[in-house]
Amino acid sequence: MELTPSSSPLEPINAQLLTLPNLLLPHRDLFTQLVNADIMELNSASATKAALVNSSMGVMEQLLSKLSKLLEEEYDKLRGVSKQIKFLRDELSAMSTTLHMLADAEDLSGNMRHWRDQVRELAYDIEDCIDAFMDRVDHEHEGPTGILGLFHKLKKLIPRHEITKELEELKARAIEASERHKRYSFMEQPAHRSRSYGVDPRLPALYEEIDRLVGIAGPKKEVIELLAMEMNGSSSAKLRVVSIAGCGGLGKTTLAKQVYDTIRSQFSCAAFASVSQTPDVRKILRDIAKGVGFIQNTGDDDEQQLIDKLRGYLQDKRYLVVLDDVWDAEAWKIIKLALLNNDHGSRIITTTRNARIASFISSQGGNVYQMKPLSFSDSKRLIFKRAFGSESLSCTHLGSVPDELLRKCGGLPLAIITIASILNDQHAKSEWDRVLNDIGYALARNFGAGTMTTILSLSYFDIPLHLRSCLLYLSVFPEDYEIKKQHLINRWTAEGLVHAEQGRTKYEIAESYFNDLINRSMIQPIDVKYGQAKACRVHDIILDYIKCKASEENFVTSIDAVGHGYTSDYKVRRLCVSNYNEGNTTLWASKILTQVRSVTIFGLPVKTSLLPSTALRVLDIGDCRGMNDHHLASIERLFHLMYLRLCSRSIHKLPEKIGELQYLQTLDVQGTSINELPLTIAKLQRLSHLYVNREVKFQDGMIGQMLSLEEMRVYGVQSCDQWKSLQEFGRLTKLKILEIKWNSDMPDGSEGIIQAKAIQTYVGTLLSLCNLQNLYITDASRMYPLSLESWHPDASCGLRNLWLKGFPIYKVPNWIVSLGNLRVLKLWIFFLRSEDIVILGAIPSLVLLKLTTAGGTSGRIIIHGSDGFRSLKYFYLSIGCCGTALEFGAGSMPKVEHLNLVLCVHKMEFRNGACSFGIQHLLALSRIEFQIRGYCWDDNECDPTVDEYDGTSQPPHCQIHKR
Repeated sequence: MELTPSSSPLEPINAQLLTLPNLLLPHRDLFTQLVNADIMELNSASATKAALVNSSMGVMEQLLSKLSKLLEEEYDKLRGVSKQIKFLRDELSAMSTTLHMLADAEDLSGNMRHWRDQVRELAYDIEDCIDAFMDRVDHEHEGPTGILGLFHKLKKLIPRHEITKELEELKARAIEASERHKRYSFMEQPAHRSRSYGVDPRLPALYEEIDRLVGIAGPKKEVIELLAMEMNGSSSAKLRVVSIAGCGGLGKTTLAKQVYDTIRSQFSCAAFASVSQTPDVRKILRDIAKGVGFIQNTGDDDEQQLIDKLRGYLQDKRYLVVLDDVWDAEAWKIIKLALLNNDHGSRIITTTRNARIASFISSQGGNVYQMKPLSFSDSKRLIFKRAFGSESLSCTHLGSVPDELLRKCGGLPLAIITIASILNDQHAKSEWDRVLNDIGYALARNFGAGTMTTILSLSYFDIPLHLRSCLLYLSVFPEDYEIKKQHLINRWTAEGLVHAEQGRTKYEIAESYFNDLINRSMIQPIDVKYGQAKACRVHDIILDYIKCKASEENFVTSIDAVGHGYTSDYKVRRLCVSNYNEGNTTLWASKILTQVRSVTIFGLPVKTSLLPSTALRVLDIGDCRGMNDHHLASIERLFHLMYLRLCSRSIHKLPEKIGELQYLQTLDVQGTSINELPLTIAKLQRLSHLYVNREVKFQDGMIGQMLSLEEMRVYGVQSCDQWKSLQEFGRLTKLKILEIKWNSDMPDGSEGIIQAKAIQTYVGTLLSLCNLQNLYITDASRMYPLSLESWHPDASCGLRNLWLKGFPIYKVPNWIVSLGNLRVLKLWIFFLRSEDIVILGAIPSLVLLKLTTAGGTSGRIIIHGSDGFRSLKYFYLSIGCCGTALEFGAGSMPKVEHLNLVLCVHKMEFRNGACSFGIQHLLALSRIEFQIRGYCWDDNECDPTVDEYDGTSQPPHCQIHKR
């Protein structure tokens, strides 16, 4: 993709000056009105510029909101066009009710569908026109004065005249659409049940225990036996392949993952990689290399180089590799070249929907395991577990309805979970009858539709309108793609999919959308910890469905650049390109791209110009390798851009003119080679999310000018002098998330102590930021222990997450108890005192606690039942030196579910106390992780008998190293 120069209506053209008088004669009144007007500076809220990108109904609702706001607040700017804008608002308002009805109609006549689509496209075009008009009016006050100023105003008349003409054309389209809709009858809109915010707490348990609930224990045992059994007298040391085959939604990936987790400890290295329907073989090979522990840089390697490196690395290892979702033999043939038969007992597991592919993969020394649908009893247990949280709940009042529903699901786990999600906590028989009747009606109306498609359609139309748009938006991501929650929320916000609500931030609202989609089983959560997922993935069957719906509604246009083609009469609004063609691919150029609002590219760059699309809001090329600096030329012309993500190591700098992107909210350059940002970044007064590498340098004063900044990751500190710049963050009253990485060793002696005291002063100022919710400070160097007693956070401090990882402290400060909202805490304490445990236990909302320490004072760490920790659910403790006894007393940590202990051995002898540690007293415990290290911190530098240090002088042996 190249952002090449192109003509723009904003570009000065000298020839226009010569033709102005003739052009203006028919518009003398407009000319007089403009010259005499006092052009006022516009300070429109970001909501006025919010992208209008919902499906049919959402487009209309946001447009009406924008038009109303425009007429109320910006009347002085609307001279000459206010009547047209008011007419459009009133006419579109009359259509709004009809669109509400049509939004829930699964089966529309051809005429009605055409009318709906026409109104949707009209709404898009009206918003683009209004935005273009306001942008030009915004700049009318700029320019010279006097006679030159007069000519400047005259030049602006041409764009304003063009807008007036365009509004008249849109008005005519609106009248035509209004007349047409009167000729049709309309359907009623079904009511939607309200949904709770937050991830259903039952979901993590459901996913973790799905092998027991849906009968995977038996198949898992069979697959493991196939992997280990003798075949035709061959040795078990030979490479074995087992292919799991079955239709979509049957649980092949779940089974493969269960087997993988069960046997991976028997292998020296292991990897789990997704292949998908459109495989990027190079990426798959890199994922395998990463999984098996190959640490060399493979970013620039081609397929053959990756194959050679993997073969060399795996030749003396017993490896386990899972290849999930294989669709064709060609991808397997290439990947198989890297997975050599080294006679070390290696194993390969594949999953596929195609029995023929499964047979081909396993044709040489392998087996096929054919998955079967769930038994009726397992299906019944699963639907009740998902719907009510208990598989044994008595539901006799529902009669035969559950059985009839399950017969329609055909034993498909995904279908059952999807149906059960609709019925979540619905005990009334009438609700179960409604779902059963809806499925029956859908199957009767479309007899050829598959059961899974019918059930997905029912689930889709059960979702509120605003949430459907968020779900359809996920169709821009490829199969098996891990979608980070923070990135998704930023994109939703930039696209205008997040509706404002009184008393809640847009992030909180968007997070509730994310959780609601999880609770409805439309997306699969990844890395769930205590009610919040960090990422998600879309099941390939659901992805196929929403891709189809997104295409039908002209919501997202997905293009495979190898065999691309676009036949729709409508303009492209959101473009997703998958280009894994090594050749120089040129994407079609057409007027249908002139109003594209979002562009996402995966794979390799494509050659096209986006500059005609001044409507572009989102440009995500973070998964597009091979991007260079020249691809960003003229990016400042994308005036409406709100989200920009780059991630190519070949990008070394941002253009100076990036400061002209006045609507930019998110800038993500992590993964690039950019080491310094241009000063013009400080001009981005709407920039709220900034993601950079820790090597990036900021010139003095830059940070303090970014007054809209809400999130900053990662601010790198390379020297003590850079810590002074942390004071600039004190000016950012909207800052909520800050991540800092220190990457430089402290000098020895008194100079190091002076620097340590200065650093703790600078860091302490961050806690005075009352709006700061998450503070992460990590260290990749050698540090002196800090004293935090001098920090005094404000009483209104809303800190929820505090990480001091790699920064040793002397003791836990008393003020930390006052952080009433603190849920996550990670500390490195030089020596853990009994007083520290009491203070930590008194933090009222603490859910997750991770402690790293050299040891306990007097050689003991005892946690008593009276020490608090009433909300704690996860406890991690790493003891770096030998000789500390650990013990949990009766009644201690009453809600801890997950315990993770990291201890070390001393001369092959375990010296960290009794083996039980009193774990039997942790009554809520459901998971234990126990790591024993074969090394410890230098005993000469650790003295656990020392009670504490006061921090006023250099302590003996305070610099902790690992040996």
